[in-house]
Amino acid sequence: MKFFTLLVLVALMAPFAVAQDVAVNLYVLNLGKYDVATGSFSADFYLSLTCDDECPGDFEFMNGRAASIDTIIDEPDEKFYRIVANLNSPVDLREFPFDTQSMHIRIEDKTHTSNEVTYVPDTGQSGIDDSIAFTGWNIDGWSAESVAHEYGVYNETYSQYVFSIAISRIPLSSFFKTFLPVLFMVLIVMFTFIMDPDKITTRLTVSTSSLVASVMFHISISNQIPPVGYLTNADKFMVLTYFLFLLCVAINVGILELLERKNTELAEKIHRRTEYLVFFIVPAIYAIFFLLVMW
Repeated sequence: MKFFTLLVLVALMAPFAVAQDVAVNLYVLNLGKYDVATGSFSADFYLSLTCDDECPGDFEFMNGRAASIDTIIDEPDEKFYRIVANLNSPVDLREFPFDTQSMHIRIEDKTHTSNEVTYVPDTGQSGIDDSIAFTGWNIDGWSAESVAHEYGVYNETYSQYVFSIAISRIPLSSFFKTFLPVLFMVLIVMFTFIMDPDKITTRLTVSTSSLVASVMFHISISNQIPPVGYLTNADKFMVLTYFLFLLCVAINVGILELLERKNTELAEKIHRRTEYLVFFIVPAIYAIFFLLVMW
C-alpha cells in the first residue's frame, strides 16, 4: 500500500519537476567556405556543456551533421568536445551584392524534452577566434540564444541552443565587381551625346552595343547566385540600366529619323538640349536609386 501511494505521489509531482539547466559554451576555431547556392558551410569549434548534476551528452545538430567529435573532458557535470560539423543555413539574397547572411549552429538534445533539459547560453567562454580569415566575407559578430523547438506532430518541445555568426560581403569589392563595369558603359554612352547629329549612326551603334553588353553582364552576375523567386538589388540596378539605355536608343533613333526627313533644325534642337543634360539627369537617377533601394 505504501509503495502504491509513493508511485501515485511521484506521478503527480512529475509534471512539476524542474528542468535541468545545462550551460553551453561554444568557441569557433575555423570556418570553411560558405556556399551561397545552398547556404552550406563547415565549422570547427569547441563545445562545452556544464551543469550541477549529471550532464546529458547525447545531442545532435539540427541543421547538419557532425563530421567528427573528439571528447576532451567527460565528467558527470562537464562535457567538453572538439567538433567539426557540416552545416547549412537559410540564404537571403535580396540585398545582393551587399547582402548579409547568418550562419547558424543549432544543437538539441536527442531524448530529453524542455521539461527535462534546458540549454542556457553562457557567453563568458563563447566567441570566434580572431585568427579566422573568411575569404570574401566580413565577420560582423556573433550571438547565442536558447529557443524552444516545438514538434507539433509529436506534441513535444525541446530546448535548442543556437549560435549565430553574422557575415557580410566586402562592400568595395562587391561594388567594383558588380556596378563599376556597368557604370563605365553608361558613361561611354553619355559621352556620345556630345557628338554632332551628323554622327548619329555612331551614337546609335554605341548605345545598342552597350545595351547588349549590359544584358550579357547581367547574365554573368546572375550565374554567381542560385535562381531565386525575387529580384535582388543587382537585378533592380540592371533593370534601371536597361531603361536608360533604351531611352538613349530612342533619342538617337528619333534624331536619325528627323535627319532622314531633312528636319535638321529640330534634330539640332534635340541634340542641344540633351548634349549636356544627360550628365545631370543620369547621375541623379542612379543617386536616387542607391539612396532609396540600397541605403
